[in-house]
Amino acid sequence: MLNQFIETEGPVPVYDTCDILVVGGGAAGHSAAVAAVRAGAKKVILMERYGYMGGDATGGYVIMVPNLSWYDKSFVRGLQEEWFTRLKNIPGAVLGPDLSEIGSTEKIFVNRWKGIHDCASRAGFNGCKEQCLVRSVYFEPNQLKIEMDKMLLEHKENIKVLCHSWGVKPIMDGDAVKGVIFESKEGRQAVLAQVVIDATGDGDLFYQTGAPYEKLTDEGCRSSATALVWRIGGIDWNAYTQWLNTTPGAFGMIVQGLQKVAGYKTMPLPSNQNDICWMNNWFYGRDCSNINDITQTELEVRDSIRDIIEFFRETVPIAFSHAFLYDIAPQLGARCSRRLIGEYVMSIRDFATASKFDDVIAWHSTICQINDCGPVEIPYRCILPQKVENMLCPGRHLSADTAAIDWLNLIPQCVGTGQAAGVAAAVAVQDGVSVRRVDIKKVQDILVDQDVPLPRNEKFSAKAPDYQKTVEEHEYGLYTDLAKEYIEKEGSIDSYRQW
Repeated sequence: MLNQFIETEGPVPVYDTCDILVVGGGAAGHSAAVAAVRAGAKKVILMERYGYMGGDATGGYVIMVPNLSWYDKSFVRGLQEEWFTRLKNIPGAVLGPDLSEIGSTEKIFVNRWKGIHDCASRAGFNGCKEQCLVRSVYFEPNQLKIEMDKMLLEHKENIKVLCHSWGVKPIMDGDAVKGVIFESKEGRQAVLAQVVIDATGDGDLFYQTGAPYEKLTDEGCRSSATALVWRIGGIDWNAYTQWLNTTPGAFGMIVQGLQKVAGYKTMPLPSNQNDICWMNNWFYGRDCSNINDITQTELEVRDSIRDIIEFFRETVPIAFSHAFLYDIAPQLGARCSRRLIGEYVMSIRDFATASKFDDVIAWHSTICQINDCGPVEIPYRCILPQKVENMLCPGRHLSADTAAIDWLNLIPQCVGTGQAAGVAAAVAVQDGVSVRRVDIKKVQDILVDQDVPLPRNEKFSAKAPDYQKTVEEHEYGLYTDLAKEYIEKEGSIDSYRQW
């Protein structure tokens, strides 16, 4: 039996050339393309394997973007906030505390949002301070698909979109990336570019360039799990949360019952509509770049859907008596597979000590309890691969260790690092330098112009001096027991799982 087939080499036609080629139209790639042309790029090609943009956000039905604010400041802005500013004009498209409400500790407002996961801060956890409203937004994925298209069409003179096109192989000249071979209904073709942005999420390109990378995270972490999200319609989420709050042992009964019925960890989460919820799930120890793992995830989830709906109908009839299958996400929910080992690798230390970086490209509040979800600086070097030229790697495969990746591969960080990659690529092309030698100060100034908060940046500090004051007054969030434990043990905490 043959275990290897030698492919006959032959010429690959060049489909097109461009300044910047972005492979992957998810949160990172879409943001990179839009940010690049807004920063002055003349010709960008955005290549996407599906027929729509957004990746996990629109196709994987990860329909909630968490922790965009900390206390009364919105730290995750730029293109991420633009999504919701635009969707706000569409009736029912978004749900979450408004920017004018964030930081409020008024009980009447906090209690209103408590039933909507992560819209109120997690007060009381390891010394965290008073509970307040958080800018966490639930959205309708199909409306976001439309809006992301509109953002591209606004720049149609400079962005060429290739849907149903799968980037499969980098074109190398020594250590330099010169383009990408892709496959489509038209066959195997090539796009040549001055800069290639690998925004595939799984490092589909950078792992073939010789750039160092790692595989799965610790099996106990959130990132080491695949998922297939689906939605239930005909429910009453408000009634469900009231039942949870007034029925002793209700939450435990749901957790145990779902585990027994489904055979894997799964939980309902709210959506932008009271009559629809989405079912998230976690298949631990599975790699979303392994075809057997992702195939089994798809089959097992769909096989359990009818039983789960019936479980809810019988267990919580007050909220689920009329429940029905609304839809199933068109693509797998991917968390982690390959991770870049970039010029800098983020770690627990960066969250527990408020690390500061001269090449900071995002200053994000996250879901990390070590610093009470406070803002952390993400450096440019986290998306810059070692040993490879002309490539940037933003998104959920950015350079972070087995624990820190859990807090850095969510949608906001994909958007933020993608936006920075697009700006950096545009500046590099305009200045005639490699992305490794780009003028980071120029990149940072343009990001601030694109509504991205950055610490110690003169332009941002001039218009928003209270941001730095906020993080200092609240000790960078390092009042938690976890942060104190890290410092006391000089970083010797055994593992994130134990926390």
